[in-house]
Amino acid sequence: KGVFLSTVAKCLLSMRIAVKSLTLLFEKESFTYTYLLADKSTKEAVIIDPVLETADRDVQLVKELGFKLKTAVNTHCHADHITGTGVMKKKLDTMKSAISKHSGAKADIHLSEGDKINFGQFFLSVRETPGHTDGCITLVLNDESMAFTGDTLLIRGCGRTDFQQGSPEKLYQSVHSKIFTLPAECILYPAHDYKGQTATTVAEESTYNPRLTKSLKEFVDIMDNLNLAHPKKIGMRNVTHFSASRS
Repeated sequence: KGVFLSTVAKCLLSMRIAVKSLTLLFEKESFTYTYLLADKSTKEAVIIDPVLETADRDVQLVKELGFKLKTAVNTHCHADHITGTGVMKKKLDTMKSAISKHSGAKADIHLSEGDKINFGQFFLSVRETPGHTDGCITLVLNDESMAFTGDTLLIRGCGRTDFQQGSPEKLYQSVHSKIFTLPAECILYPAHDYKGQTATTVAEESTYNPRLTKSLKEFVDIMDNLNLAHPKKIGMRNVTHFSASRS
């Protein structure tokens, strides 16, 4: 029962003990979650997966809370929305943009396996988790109480693998070797959810995920037969996604 303590209870526990401040923000058109993490004692903060349409909202919140935003990091080069890092950099002088070195995108910081994104007494460690794209990363809090999985692992699902260097084999390996190896009680925060859920755990996904509890062969067959339409903004992303990420 301890392993399956409710996600809400675990979220509150981690916010109180570990990060001190974790704010979940939502962009309704692309169903994207943006996460603002901060060390309240030093006011240093990091934001994960900001969206262009809500960048002004996020900047205002950072200023209202008195945070010093050090880094805006994208878990990958998104196909369904345009990042808000360019807008935020123009309004927050202390902020640097960051993304995987394998993403092909411009940024102030290009991240690799094992890199750390520091904020106050805390840090996020980078785990390379390709499969949805070559540049996907998962960000793990220093005490491994929580991780931000981007589109690699969703709640009872995962990111698609049919474009942008997608590979079901790579995604399966990424999840099983880099995410499911985290502590069972580790809270997982995805980049999207389409059913109103906000978080899950390693224990839940390694037990109940309908795709990633299958064998590799079964998983590949599922992913190869999803027949999904391409995201509406993929063409816009190719032209402008990170053009403003570096000032």
